[in-house]
Amino acid sequence: MYGKNGKDAVRQKINAYNNAAMRTPWVVLVDLNRDANCAPALRQSWLARPAPQLCFRVAVPQVEAWLMADAEKLAGYLGVAKREIPANPEALLNAKAEMVNLARRSRRKEIRRDMVPRTGSGRSVGPAYTSRMVEYAECYWRPEVAAQRADSLRRAIECLRRLVEGA
Repeated sequence: MYGKNGKDAVRQKINAYNNAAMRTPWVVLVDLNRDANCAPALRQSWLARPAPQLCFRVAVPQVEAWLMADAEKLAGYLGVAKREIPANPEALLNAKAEMVNLARRSRRKEIRRDMVPRTGSGRSVGPAYTSRMVEYAECYWRPEVAAQRADSLRRAIECLRRLVEGA
């Protein structure tokens, strides 16, 4: 896994990743956030001509929207009512903040403790937010279900399938 130094580092290396994708399949995933009006505009501004084996995708607005798109499983995992999960997570301005707010309303004390930032910490997420999101994604989340409510995820899955079929 590359890019652990943030989105700016990924952008600086996008041409290198693209060059590597001339020889072997590569996947690059970034969050849209508010960096462009839409995912295609961000992709075009970063890389006009992606290599055939590069799957360069943009989560709209953040990867948390993809995780929220499986409302049934997320509600069960967080311990909130399914009706509290946003119906259109890709329309959120800040999916990460919404995920934290869902955790804040959790019936499960350990979810609140892990995902909600401590008062006065100055942080936007709790101490075990990332590990909780990884656990949910690996053990409960259903990407195929989520793709029905998250178009950028659907397109990412299609891109990955093309890479696998071409290998």
